[in-house]
Amino acid sequence: MTNPINAIAPTQTAETQSALTPAAALQMLAEGNARFLNGNFIKRSLIEQVQQTSTGQYPFAAIVSCIDSRIPTEIIFDQGIGDVFNARVAGNFINEDILGSLEFACKLAGSKVIVIMGHTSCGAVKGACDHAKLGNLTQMLDKIMPAVDAIETPAGTDRSSKNLDFVNRVAKKNVELTIENIKAQSPVLNEMWESGEIDIVGAMYDVKSGAVIFDQPIKITS
Repeated sequence: MTNPINAIAPTQTAETQSALTPAAALQMLAEGNARFLNGNFIKRSLIEQVQQTSTGQYPFAAIVSCIDSRIPTEIIFDQGIGDVFNARVAGNFINEDILGSLEFACKLAGSKVIVIMGHTSCGAVKGACDHAKLGNLTQMLDKIMPAVDAIETPAGTDRSSKNLDFVNRVAKKNVELTIENIKAQSPVLNEMWESGEIDIVGAMYDVKSGAVIFDQPIKITS
C-alpha cells in the first residue's frame, strides 16, 4: 500500500493539507494502519522532515489517545514528523486543555479530522472499573466513571477489571462520550464539524493485533 500524498511529499505541506477533505484525511490514517499491519511502511527521511517542518507545520489529523506505551501513534498509523497532532492522556478523555489544543490543531493549524482512540485492555479504564484511589489518579479516573456507569449488565455480572469484556465495552463507551463532550463543550469544533470542515470520529486500537477499528467504515483503496 502506498499513500500518494506522502509519497510525493516527505511531510505535509500547506498545499497538501489544504487539498484534503476530512474523509481523505481519515482514509490516510486507515491506510497507514493497514501498512503498519502489513509491515509495508513508507520510506521517510526523518531528518529531512525535521528540516522541512522547522519553519511551519501542517498536520492533517489530531489524535487523542491513551498514554499507554503500547500505542505509539505515528508508528501504528505509519506517519512521520509533521503529519499528526498528538494529545495523550491516560483514558483518552478531554478537558479544557485538550479541547484548547484540538481547537488550535483544527481552527488555526488546519487539521481535517479529530480521532478519539481508545484501546483494549486499557489500564486507566480498569482502574475506573475498580474505583482505584491513588493521589491525583483518583480525580483523573473519575472522568472515566460516566462510561463505567453507562454500561448496563445483568445482575451479578463482574464489573471489575477482571472482566475484560466489560473493560473493553467501557473503553468503547468512553470514546463515544468523549466525542459527545467535544461537540457539547467546544462551540468552535462543533461548528467546524457541523459545517463539514472537520470530522470527529472514534476508534479502538487492539493491543493484541495492532489493528485500529474506526466507528465508521473506511474503504482502503491502495
